Amino acid sequence: MSCIHGYFELTRLHKPFLGNTLLFWPCAWGLTIAARVVTLPLACFTTTLLLFGLGSMLLHSAACVLNDICDVKFDRQIARTKDRPLPAGKVSLSGAWTLCEVSSDSRIPKLNWIELASFSLGALGIFPLSALYPLMKRWTWWPQAWLGLTFGWGIPVAWTTITGMFPPIPVWVLYAGGVCWTIIFDTIYACQDRADDSRVGVRSTALLFGKHTRPALVSIATIMLLCLVCV
Repeated sequence: MSCIHGYFELTRLHKPFLGNTLLFWPCAWGLTIAARVVTLPLACFTTTLLLFGLGSMLLHSAACVLNDICDVKFDRQIARTKDRPLPAGKVSLSGAWTLCEVSSDSRIPKLNWIELASFSLGALGIFPLSALYPLMKRWTWWPQAWLGLTFGWGIPVAWTTITGMFPPIPVWVLYAGGVCWTIIFDTIYACQDRADDSRVGVRSTALLFGKHTRPALVSIATIMLLCLVCV
């Protein structure tokens, strides 16, 4: 039972209203705007919203498992993450890879009911956006920006799913606002790990901004609000 709970914890499904909803909301934004444009019936809107909710939950779970696999050596050295299932030895690395594959494969059928353009956009959300995020904290001081590109990708996908058209400029403006939104909350989240991240070599906007974090986030929040007003 302890092992089963470890794998369940690895997917973050024991916290269903935290990260899962952060991935879901951009989908809901894009879907709602598109539904208004095409006057989508409420029943169809609700069904599609539930499908996007399920898809975002599965994608988030798979991404969390992959992230923990890639970061297991870092996580063992960070106070906040050392008790996660992989660094704590509650689950095996091979079992985590199997769980990641199962979670990813279960996401693919959710794309099959949409047309080719939406499928292509949705696939980009899996690779490269979600797949490469765990490596960004090694490559750049802006992993939060890449996470924003990933979390916000549901906006253009939802638009294309409903309208069958390539997203127009206002949708991309909303996407930019969503990217800013993610940078804000994930930078705040990363502030708690500053000391450990600096020691083990993990990069983040929390470290990049340093003592200027608050004015930097105020500036990004201003850009986000301007995007929302424009949309």
